Amino acid sequence: MFQHVSLLSRVSLRRTYTTQISPTRWQKYLRRASLVAFSVGSFYTADRLFNASSITRNLRTLYTCAMITIDYKLNFTEEKSDQIPELHTRVADRMYNLFTSNGGLYIKIGQAIGANAALLPKPMQEKFARLFDDAPQIPYSDVLHVFKSEFGRPPCGPDGVFEIFEEQAIASASIAQVHRAKLRPLPGDTEGKWVAVKIQKPDVAKQMKWDLGAYRFVMYMFEKWAFDLPVYFVVDFVSDHLRRELDFRLEAENAKQTAIFIASEPRLAKNVYIPKVYDELTTKRVMTAEWISGVRLSDRNGIRLLMAENNDPVVVQATVPSFVDTSEDNAPPSFSFPPTPLKGGVRYVMQIMVELFSAQMFSWGWCHADPHPGNIIIRPNPHDPTLPQLVLLDHGLYVRADEEFRRDWASMWKGLLTGEFKSVERTTRKWGMGLPDMFASVALARPVRLTRKDRKAEAERVTRELEEYMSLSQYEQSVRMKAKLKQFLTDTDRMPKALIFLLRNMRIVQGNNQSFGAPVNRVKIIGLWASNSLTRLPNLTIGERLREYVNDIVFRSVLLSLDLAFWTTRLRQRIFAMFGLKSGSFEDELEKAMRGVMKNSVGVEVGATAFSG
Repeated sequence: MFQHVSLLSRVSLRRTYTTQISPTRWQKYLRRASLVAFSVGSFYTADRLFNASSITRNLRTLYTCAMITIDYKLNFTEEKSDQIPELHTRVADRMYNLFTSNGGLYIKIGQAIGANAALLPKPMQEKFARLFDDAPQIPYSDVLHVFKSEFGRPPCGPDGVFEIFEEQAIASASIAQVHRAKLRPLPGDTEGKWVAVKIQKPDVAKQMKWDLGAYRFVMYMFEKWAFDLPVYFVVDFVSDHLRRELDFRLEAENAKQTAIFIASEPRLAKNVYIPKVYDELTTKRVMTAEWISGVRLSDRNGIRLLMAENNDPVVVQATVPSFVDTSEDNAPPSFSFPPTPLKGGVRYVMQIMVELFSAQMFSWGWCHADPHPGNIIIRPNPHDPTLPQLVLLDHGLYVRADEEFRRDWASMWKGLLTGEFKSVERTTRKWGMGLPDMFASVALARPVRLTRKDRKAEAERVTRELEEYMSLSQYEQSVRMKAKLKQFLTDTDRMPKALIFLLRNMRIVQGNNQSFGAPVNRVKIIGLWASNSLTRLPNLTIGERLREYVNDIVFRSVLLSLDLAFWTTRLRQRIFAMFGLKSGSFEDELEKAMRGVMKNSVGVEVGATAFSG
């Protein structure tokens, strides 16, 4: 009895103790949760205010990369072969959402990764092609802060830098935005000149180190954990060029150097213009340049109107690749269309454009890395207002190519167009690349088969390999693709990194030409500049130079077959247009055939955007 009472007492005491302690325990949990929430909130606020959300952005990056890696490790298996396309789509969505959510330099990084688009799964090709370099503009209060930091005074007002400064930006990209302003008149002037003022967004500099670190990690993840593809080798090269792009003083020097090169080339001196930069109004984060009124190449309706091509069905119905198809810019209010359209049509404009970027690659070794149509303005030529003049903008990112590389690159182009296997193979091996046929096709953006074997037997072999490939599972196709791509990039240490940007430059130029119905034979123009540049190499003996001139003449005769194919396609376009039908342009046909080459060569299924890199 006593023991029973004692037991009841213990139970009663325990209940009383529990009843008394429970509120205290819950209060403790609540205090801890509140403390954690307060700490996280304080950390987030401090990171946003003082660190431009750099840590938060990179935590988002780490989380996304972890999810991608886990997804691939769990689901990239032979047992789940039929689910691999969905896996690629999920990863592409995650990466795209990461880059667009973080914005800023992440957009540039995404575009850099997209420079290897043809090596990535098809969903990624499509997603990265849609990473356009546009962004919301920063408020005027941030612009005011940048001006006071750089010049010690506001943009306008009694003691301002400019007489007039338009607070609304006319364009906004990932790292900077552009405003229109008016200079104060100089002695003797009736009024000041209008200028374009490029202002770096304040958060970009704070985020740069973190973002480039994230880029390094993402590319390492792509190569080592996720895709097992050779992509990390580009990190140092791309990072260095992105850092340079954030110093507007370097961009000003790039613009002046490009103007010097253009002035030295008679074929371009009057047809291409680089806006004047005002050094006294340019700092690391602000650049002031001459205001140019004209029609951007991205405004295709405006270009067709300016060049009297509005009623040409071949031009109007042209295929516009997605990587050059941004929202069409309208001509600025300051530009008035001339009463009479300019002469030459879009063919004249495209001829100038292709020659300009060919000269940069082969003659100057000084290459604009982003010839996007938004960076090109067409206006009446001040030397002859009846003809168009091309104005090149955005000189933040240039790639240098030394003399040895230019000689190899030009010789390779000649070999590519004439089918000289030994010449192309010699250069690709020097650059640490295998599969010369594939590189030739990617470089030209047209199918090339460099072989001395029996053509019929070679075609039968390719057909057999393709049939065998199509019979494989998705997993087996992916494994074979990786093996082929590793054969292509055999030694990335020897590969000239400038090629990454040069091939991207050429593909965008192709897209610009394609978006107006391919009025010029781009491949022929580039080939002629490549051949001609070899005749101008320094340090050649008289005999060597004479030999190059003879080779140039022979090369021109070889290009007649390419010209025949081009004009046959143009004729077909015209005939189809007469009956209200659309026929693919020369560039359309090349791109279609290239997708077949990539499928046959390495089993890479590509979309229309894949060769933007």
